[in-house]
Amino acid sequence: MPSRRRSNPPFPDRVCAVVAAGTAAQAMRQLREACRYTKTIELRFDWLRSDRERDRLLRALRRSPPKALLIATCRRILGGGRLPGGAQAELYWLSQSREAGCAWCDIEIETLRELPGQSARSFPVPQKILVSFHDFERTPALPRQLVQARRGEADAIKISARARTISDSLRLLQIARGSRDIVSVPMGEIGLPARLLALRDGSALAYAPVAEATAPGQVSLRDFKRLYRADSITERTEIYGVVGNPVSHTLSPLMHNTGFIAVKRNAVYLPFLVENLKEFLDAIPKFGLRGFSLTLPHKQTIMRYLADCEPMAERIGAVNTVVVGRNGRLSGSNTDYLGVLRALEGRLRLRDGRVLIFGAGGSARAAAFALANAGAEVLICARRDSAARELARACAAQAIRRKHLASARFDLIVNATPVGMYPHEGTSPLSRRELNCDLLMDLIYRPLETRLLRFAAGKGIQVVSGVEMFLAQGCAQWERWTGKSAPESEMRRAVMAKLRSEETSNRQSR
Repeated sequence: MPSRRRSNPPFPDRVCAVVAAGTAAQAMRQLREACRYTKTIELRFDWLRSDRERDRLLRALRRSPPKALLIATCRRILGGGRLPGGAQAELYWLSQSREAGCAWCDIEIETLRELPGQSARSFPVPQKILVSFHDFERTPALPRQLVQARRGEADAIKISARARTISDSLRLLQIARGSRDIVSVPMGEIGLPARLLALRDGSALAYAPVAEATAPGQVSLRDFKRLYRADSITERTEIYGVVGNPVSHTLSPLMHNTGFIAVKRNAVYLPFLVENLKEFLDAIPKFGLRGFSLTLPHKQTIMRYLADCEPMAERIGAVNTVVVGRNGRLSGSNTDYLGVLRALEGRLRLRDGRVLIFGAGGSARAAAFALANAGAEVLICARRDSAARELARACAAQAIRRKHLASARFDLIVNATPVGMYPHEGTSPLSRRELNCDLLMDLIYRPLETRLLRFAAGKGIQVVSGVEMFLAQGCAQWERWTGKSAPESEMRRAVMAKLRSEETSNRQSR
């Protein structure tokens, strides 16, 4: 990766907390919370629900000025904000913010275009001006107006655009390299990894909301600082990630980053929403990736790009773990099958047991091969009979049609489909009458208790949550990347706390 120059940044902290609330009281509470993490804070005056609340916040700031650098923003609807009215309304509130102690203000390019002579310095706004350009739909070429604005109109330039592709993300990162006064903000879920790497790549600021997100793809201030530690990422930081579509549901970043934090390893794990796998693979050197996990729909597609693949992964026909060698060679393996076996240890004698695998995708293949190798009699059922027969042939199992499940008996049933996964936890892949077994394992781990597990427990069937497999396969991944034993207890504690918190919230909202 090219070197990045970092000399004399214009802000005391390069992590900018975003305070955005409907009332002045809420904004002040957020402001106090923000001061726990950073000394650079953006105040979104346009998010306040009325002029009266804006006045109240200004008075509160005069009474209790925070020990932080404040950036005032009052973005109009035209510029993607919430303030009704024109440029004069925006400039009025920015001028008021100067009197309340704001040292910087953010003025969007649309406002400059409306001003006589395109000058904001003739208004009594805060002394330092950040000129911003937003495109919530795509990543355009660098606007010429922003380059011109640097000639005296602005002290810093912010370019915030939605990344529709991995290439868009990289282009936005490139903009900030070699400059101390450019703020680069990739927006959207595809742009999230680049947003977290922006400070490493030279952006003068990175934004993180204290509470509600103000732009697509934002990470909360707490997670930005404590989970991803994005302000501590350097060129020496090992970068890992999860690659899939979707990835917003996965707790892999929580699990792996908790592990890195526990052992004080200079490494971070990021979520990559990837639609085009080849485009992502081409971007590996620019992101500086050392390894990655794979989830749907890329577990099988990745195999054509590997230089090396472990024999068990080849037999399964799916890879969920890749190590990137220093020469760029990709080595693939599968830890899903290990996760299945470890999750079932001590619960069931697998040899000669009769097992149903429901599903025929990548996770189903891993479970089928793991259990067949352990000596179980494996039967496969899937939505498409042809897929079930294909998997059964591959692992010397049998295919069984859905209509026969209600009358069949099994020692173990494994759900290897995504049916019932968050946020569609109200569904079940199998009905109560199809659950005729001693033990049921659902490979879904979010929610912790799926509807399928509740069905089984209601019939007196012993159940195993997918979180057991998730943790086991994740620890195996962690160890393959680092060559060290995973801090399993810390990783388990973090994941279980998150899942239990979600379960509590779901119960309270019902």
